[in-house]
Amino acid sequence: RLRILPALGRERLGEIKLPQLQRYVDRLAADGLAAQTIGLSVAPLRAIYARANRLGEVQVNPTRGLALPAPRPPQRRIATPAEIDRILEAVATGDRALWATAIYAGLRRGELFALRWEDVDLAGGVIHVRRGWDTIEGEIEPKSRHGRRRVPIPAVLRDYLVERRMASEGTYVFGGANRARKMAERGTAAMAQAGIEPLAIHDARHTYASLMIAAGVNAKALSEFMGHATISITFDLYGHLMPGSHDEAAGLLDTFLARAAGASTAAPTAAHPAQSRS
Repeated sequence: RLRILPALGRERLGEIKLPQLQRYVDRLAADGLAAQTIGLSVAPLRAIYARANRLGEVQVNPTRGLALPAPRPPQRRIATPAEIDRILEAVATGDRALWATAIYAGLRRGELFALRWEDVDLAGGVIHVRRGWDTIEGEIEPKSRHGRRRVPIPAVLRDYLVERRMASEGTYVFGGANRARKMAERGTAAMAQAGIEPLAIHDARHTYASLMIAAGVNAKALSEFMGHATISITFDLYGHLMPGSHDEAAGLLDTFLARAAGASTAAPTAAHPAQSRS
């Protein structure tokens, strides 16, 4: 009503053409409106034309072929190692294991909420991800076979889980969905109070991926630890963090070739069999 009527309200349905609508959309984008807002503005117009076309009131639907601006991908908050230390210091002692598991094991929010002690093998150093949590359905099975996985427990996380185990007697590692949700909310609030840019639980998962990439974990292993259905998902989400970007590629190749050339010149020349017998 606020945008369509002032711009097109006096036009008859059959008189509006695609170029006119495209100029309208382009003007909204030039005014700085977000892609989602523009899409919502155009949606009623699309519905009107779809109905009119179906009823034979207009022969051509001018909203077909309309080019809308692509939505910007959400900005992912990735904490640095120094920030992680500050985050774990800021959150309450009883909530630290949840945040440490999110950061150092990369479990999804629902997987954290549904995690049971029977899934945590402290002796073997592995978390078995077997279920998730849905706000409506409660406990749910992983959406794919890749979601059911084994995630290694690094030493930095093990200490938090051992401490949590000593303080917990229940079935769930973090007390079930309701308690875990409150831990997450308290943690975010504690970060803000400490002057730290808040890290959401799902952003902690992105932080885990960035840490593993920086540590040199290969993409195939990371894809399995993250529970991605395909390795292409891992590349799409985190490829920009992996070494060997467009800007680095030539330098990496030069470094490799120089190292290989140095190794070949430094290698001792083997004696010819005939010479060794003389």
